[in-house]
Amino acid sequence: MFLSTLCFVAGIVTVQQFSELPEIQWVVSLMTVILSLSYFRLWRLMFFTIGLLWAIYFAHIHLADRLSVDLEGRKILIEGQVIGLPNKDDPRVRFDFLVLKSAFQLPKKIRLSWYFPKQEIKSGQRWQFTVKLKKPHGRFNPGGFDYERWLFVEGIGATGYVKSSPRPKLLATISKWQRYLALRQAISDQISLLLANSENVGLIKALTIGDKHEISESQWEVFRKTGTVHLLAISGLHIGLISGLVFLLMLKIATKLSVDSPQRIAAISALVVAIFYAALAGFSVPTQRALIMLLVFMSAMIMQRNTAIKNTLALAMLGVLIFDPLAVLSAGFWLSFLAVSIIAYSLSGRLGKTGYWIGVTKTHFVTAIALSPLLILYFQQISIIAPLANFIVVPIVSLVVVPLCFIAVLTMFASTQLAELFLQLVDLILTGLWKLLSVMAGLPFASITTDSYPLYAILFALFGVFILLAPKGIPARWLGGVLLFPLLFTKQDTLKDAELEMTLLDVGQGLSAVIQTAHHALVFDTGAKYSTQFNMGNSVVIPFLKYKRIQKVDTLLISHGDNDHIGGAQAIIEQINVQRIISSVPKLLEPSKAEFCRAGQQWLWDKVMFKIISPIANGFNSENNSSCVLQVSTQKKSILLTADIEKEAESWLIKQYEVALKSDVLIAPHHGSNTSSTMPFLKAVDPQVILIPAGYRNRFSFPHKKVIGRYASLNKNWMNTAKQGAISVAIKNQQLTVTSTRKDRGKYWN
Repeated sequence: MFLSTLCFVAGIVTVQQFSELPEIQWVVSLMTVILSLSYFRLWRLMFFTIGLLWAIYFAHIHLADRLSVDLEGRKILIEGQVIGLPNKDDPRVRFDFLVLKSAFQLPKKIRLSWYFPKQEIKSGQRWQFTVKLKKPHGRFNPGGFDYERWLFVEGIGATGYVKSSPRPKLLATISKWQRYLALRQAISDQISLLLANSENVGLIKALTIGDKHEISESQWEVFRKTGTVHLLAISGLHIGLISGLVFLLMLKIATKLSVDSPQRIAAISALVVAIFYAALAGFSVPTQRALIMLLVFMSAMIMQRNTAIKNTLALAMLGVLIFDPLAVLSAGFWLSFLAVSIIAYSLSGRLGKTGYWIGVTKTHFVTAIALSPLLILYFQQISIIAPLANFIVVPIVSLVVVPLCFIAVLTMFASTQLAELFLQLVDLILTGLWKLLSVMAGLPFASITTDSYPLYAILFALFGVFILLAPKGIPARWLGGVLLFPLLFTKQDTLKDAELEMTLLDVGQGLSAVIQTAHHALVFDTGAKYSTQFNMGNSVVIPFLKYKRIQKVDTLLISHGDNDHIGGAQAIIEQINVQRIISSVPKLLEPSKAEFCRAGQQWLWDKVMFKIISPIANGFNSENNSSCVLQVSTQKKSILLTADIEKEAESWLIKQYEVALKSDVLIAPHHGSNTSSTMPFLKAVDPQVILIPAGYRNRFSFPHKKVIGRYASLNKNWMNTAKQGAISVAIKNQQLTVTSTRKDRGKYWN
């Protein structure tokens, strides 16, 4: 059972590594293979093939439920229901929508944004909207969040926005079986009302109804550094805890009442409560996995079967993946199963009994060690302080905070005064825990950022950890240490003098580039800021810097004051050690001490020359033309970053620099606007490749067709971040190479 399940999982995981999904005809071929393997009783290989078959078939179903290309950008009238809790982030509200009526073939589930809504939108409401949709598309950057994968796993087949005209209509009917959606919304509203002035509202909503939208970025950072992020999700931990408490309570009651099969009654009661708690979390994907796992464990009790823990875990994993094979794309899936496995493994096969506190301490310690390889794989970060933080926080949150939150929800609509009392008590406890975690997160050794390692190194490390944690007396445990060597000695690419790497990040409709030399780093622009909670600095630039292990930015260069260039600057200044700031609009970066950028400024890093060649001392007539223009050169190769300059600045640059303007790589001026990229300028620069920083289906229709026509007439190669994702340029040994993140790392869902 155990090995067969692992083979089934391996088949599913194999499919998720494909850059292109095999055609559906493969399903028929694989069925023939399965029958052949069954005939020859090659069970392990048969289960692997079944995993392949199921993953391919399921993925095709998901991909088929995506928006058709010919419907992108069209006005479409739809009717449906708001599902999940809306995320209010001025000036918009974002929500998932179940499409019930439409004249076109649309995906069942879509994600919509409504800018400046005239009416309040809540979960469970039924609406009629006119929308514009596009296929699932996200920014694609090294070290960044794969939004397209998340949409794929969540079954969201399109994203878009609500048109204000014709006016959206709120419809009266809500189907009875989905009234729990309105219940979640009511609980959310009540918590906001009862704790109006609390800074812990977001944390309490996460623990009660699984809504994490109101947790701030600074709070997330503290939880990440202390390794306590798992406490904020209604998943296996909290559902298992609540159901476990109910099980023990009902077991005692049933035993005292001398009821037949008290264990069965307790198990059924625990399952009912677990389903209710999962409903509060909106039956999110993690809670669905937790329910399936719990169902397997409780079923064994109901049927009074004594099953080995490894077979129970295998059956739970099998149940989860039959229901949703895409669960393997979630870090939570692997972390939860590995955590349970390592706890069972570390406590079994040991002679003698350990005390409670020693056992708890050991559990947190071995779990932190065992999960480290996966944390490196998914997050390139390990919390050193995690065992201590979890030792203190987990019992308080698990045994006090979560039960109090659950009781507050149960009493909320019977007595608001009683619910408020419980919530205030939770608020007080969380305030104290927050102060403690903040101190821990501020310690210099709280967490470390690691390199990104190949998958084989992670797998070797996982096996190594299991061997090292084996019971005393197991021979050759030292081999576990040997298996860690790939993590310690895997060679990482490093730059030498006169070499550089430039990554044009995919920040949607905006610009941000990171240039690295052997010992220095420069950030050129930072993308846009869309709201108080969301900007490209936090979501793209900083994750990339951490991925590249860049802890210090020697120069932050902000070309000009347009939001799509300066929007993420403040986030970077606050979170990254920035040594120097240069900009054409230094006043917009106060209170930071920023310098004016002016033609003639230059500096040398590791035998790589950086020259600011524009603007002129008094600037030009427009802000776009006054953008800082930077030329970066090695001995034989050069890159020209032009920001948003237009015809006037281009003409000045041609007259001022003539042949010195020639560069091998050109960042397209003004995102490919027709007001720039004039023919004389393109001829003067004469680039090998032109890189366009533009957003997918952006409202300006950049790059302009006429500009692309000029590139074609000059036989110039060009790439667009909207299609290629982040684009990397490497100059090593005086050789120029250009690579696309989407091409190199993209999977079939991209």
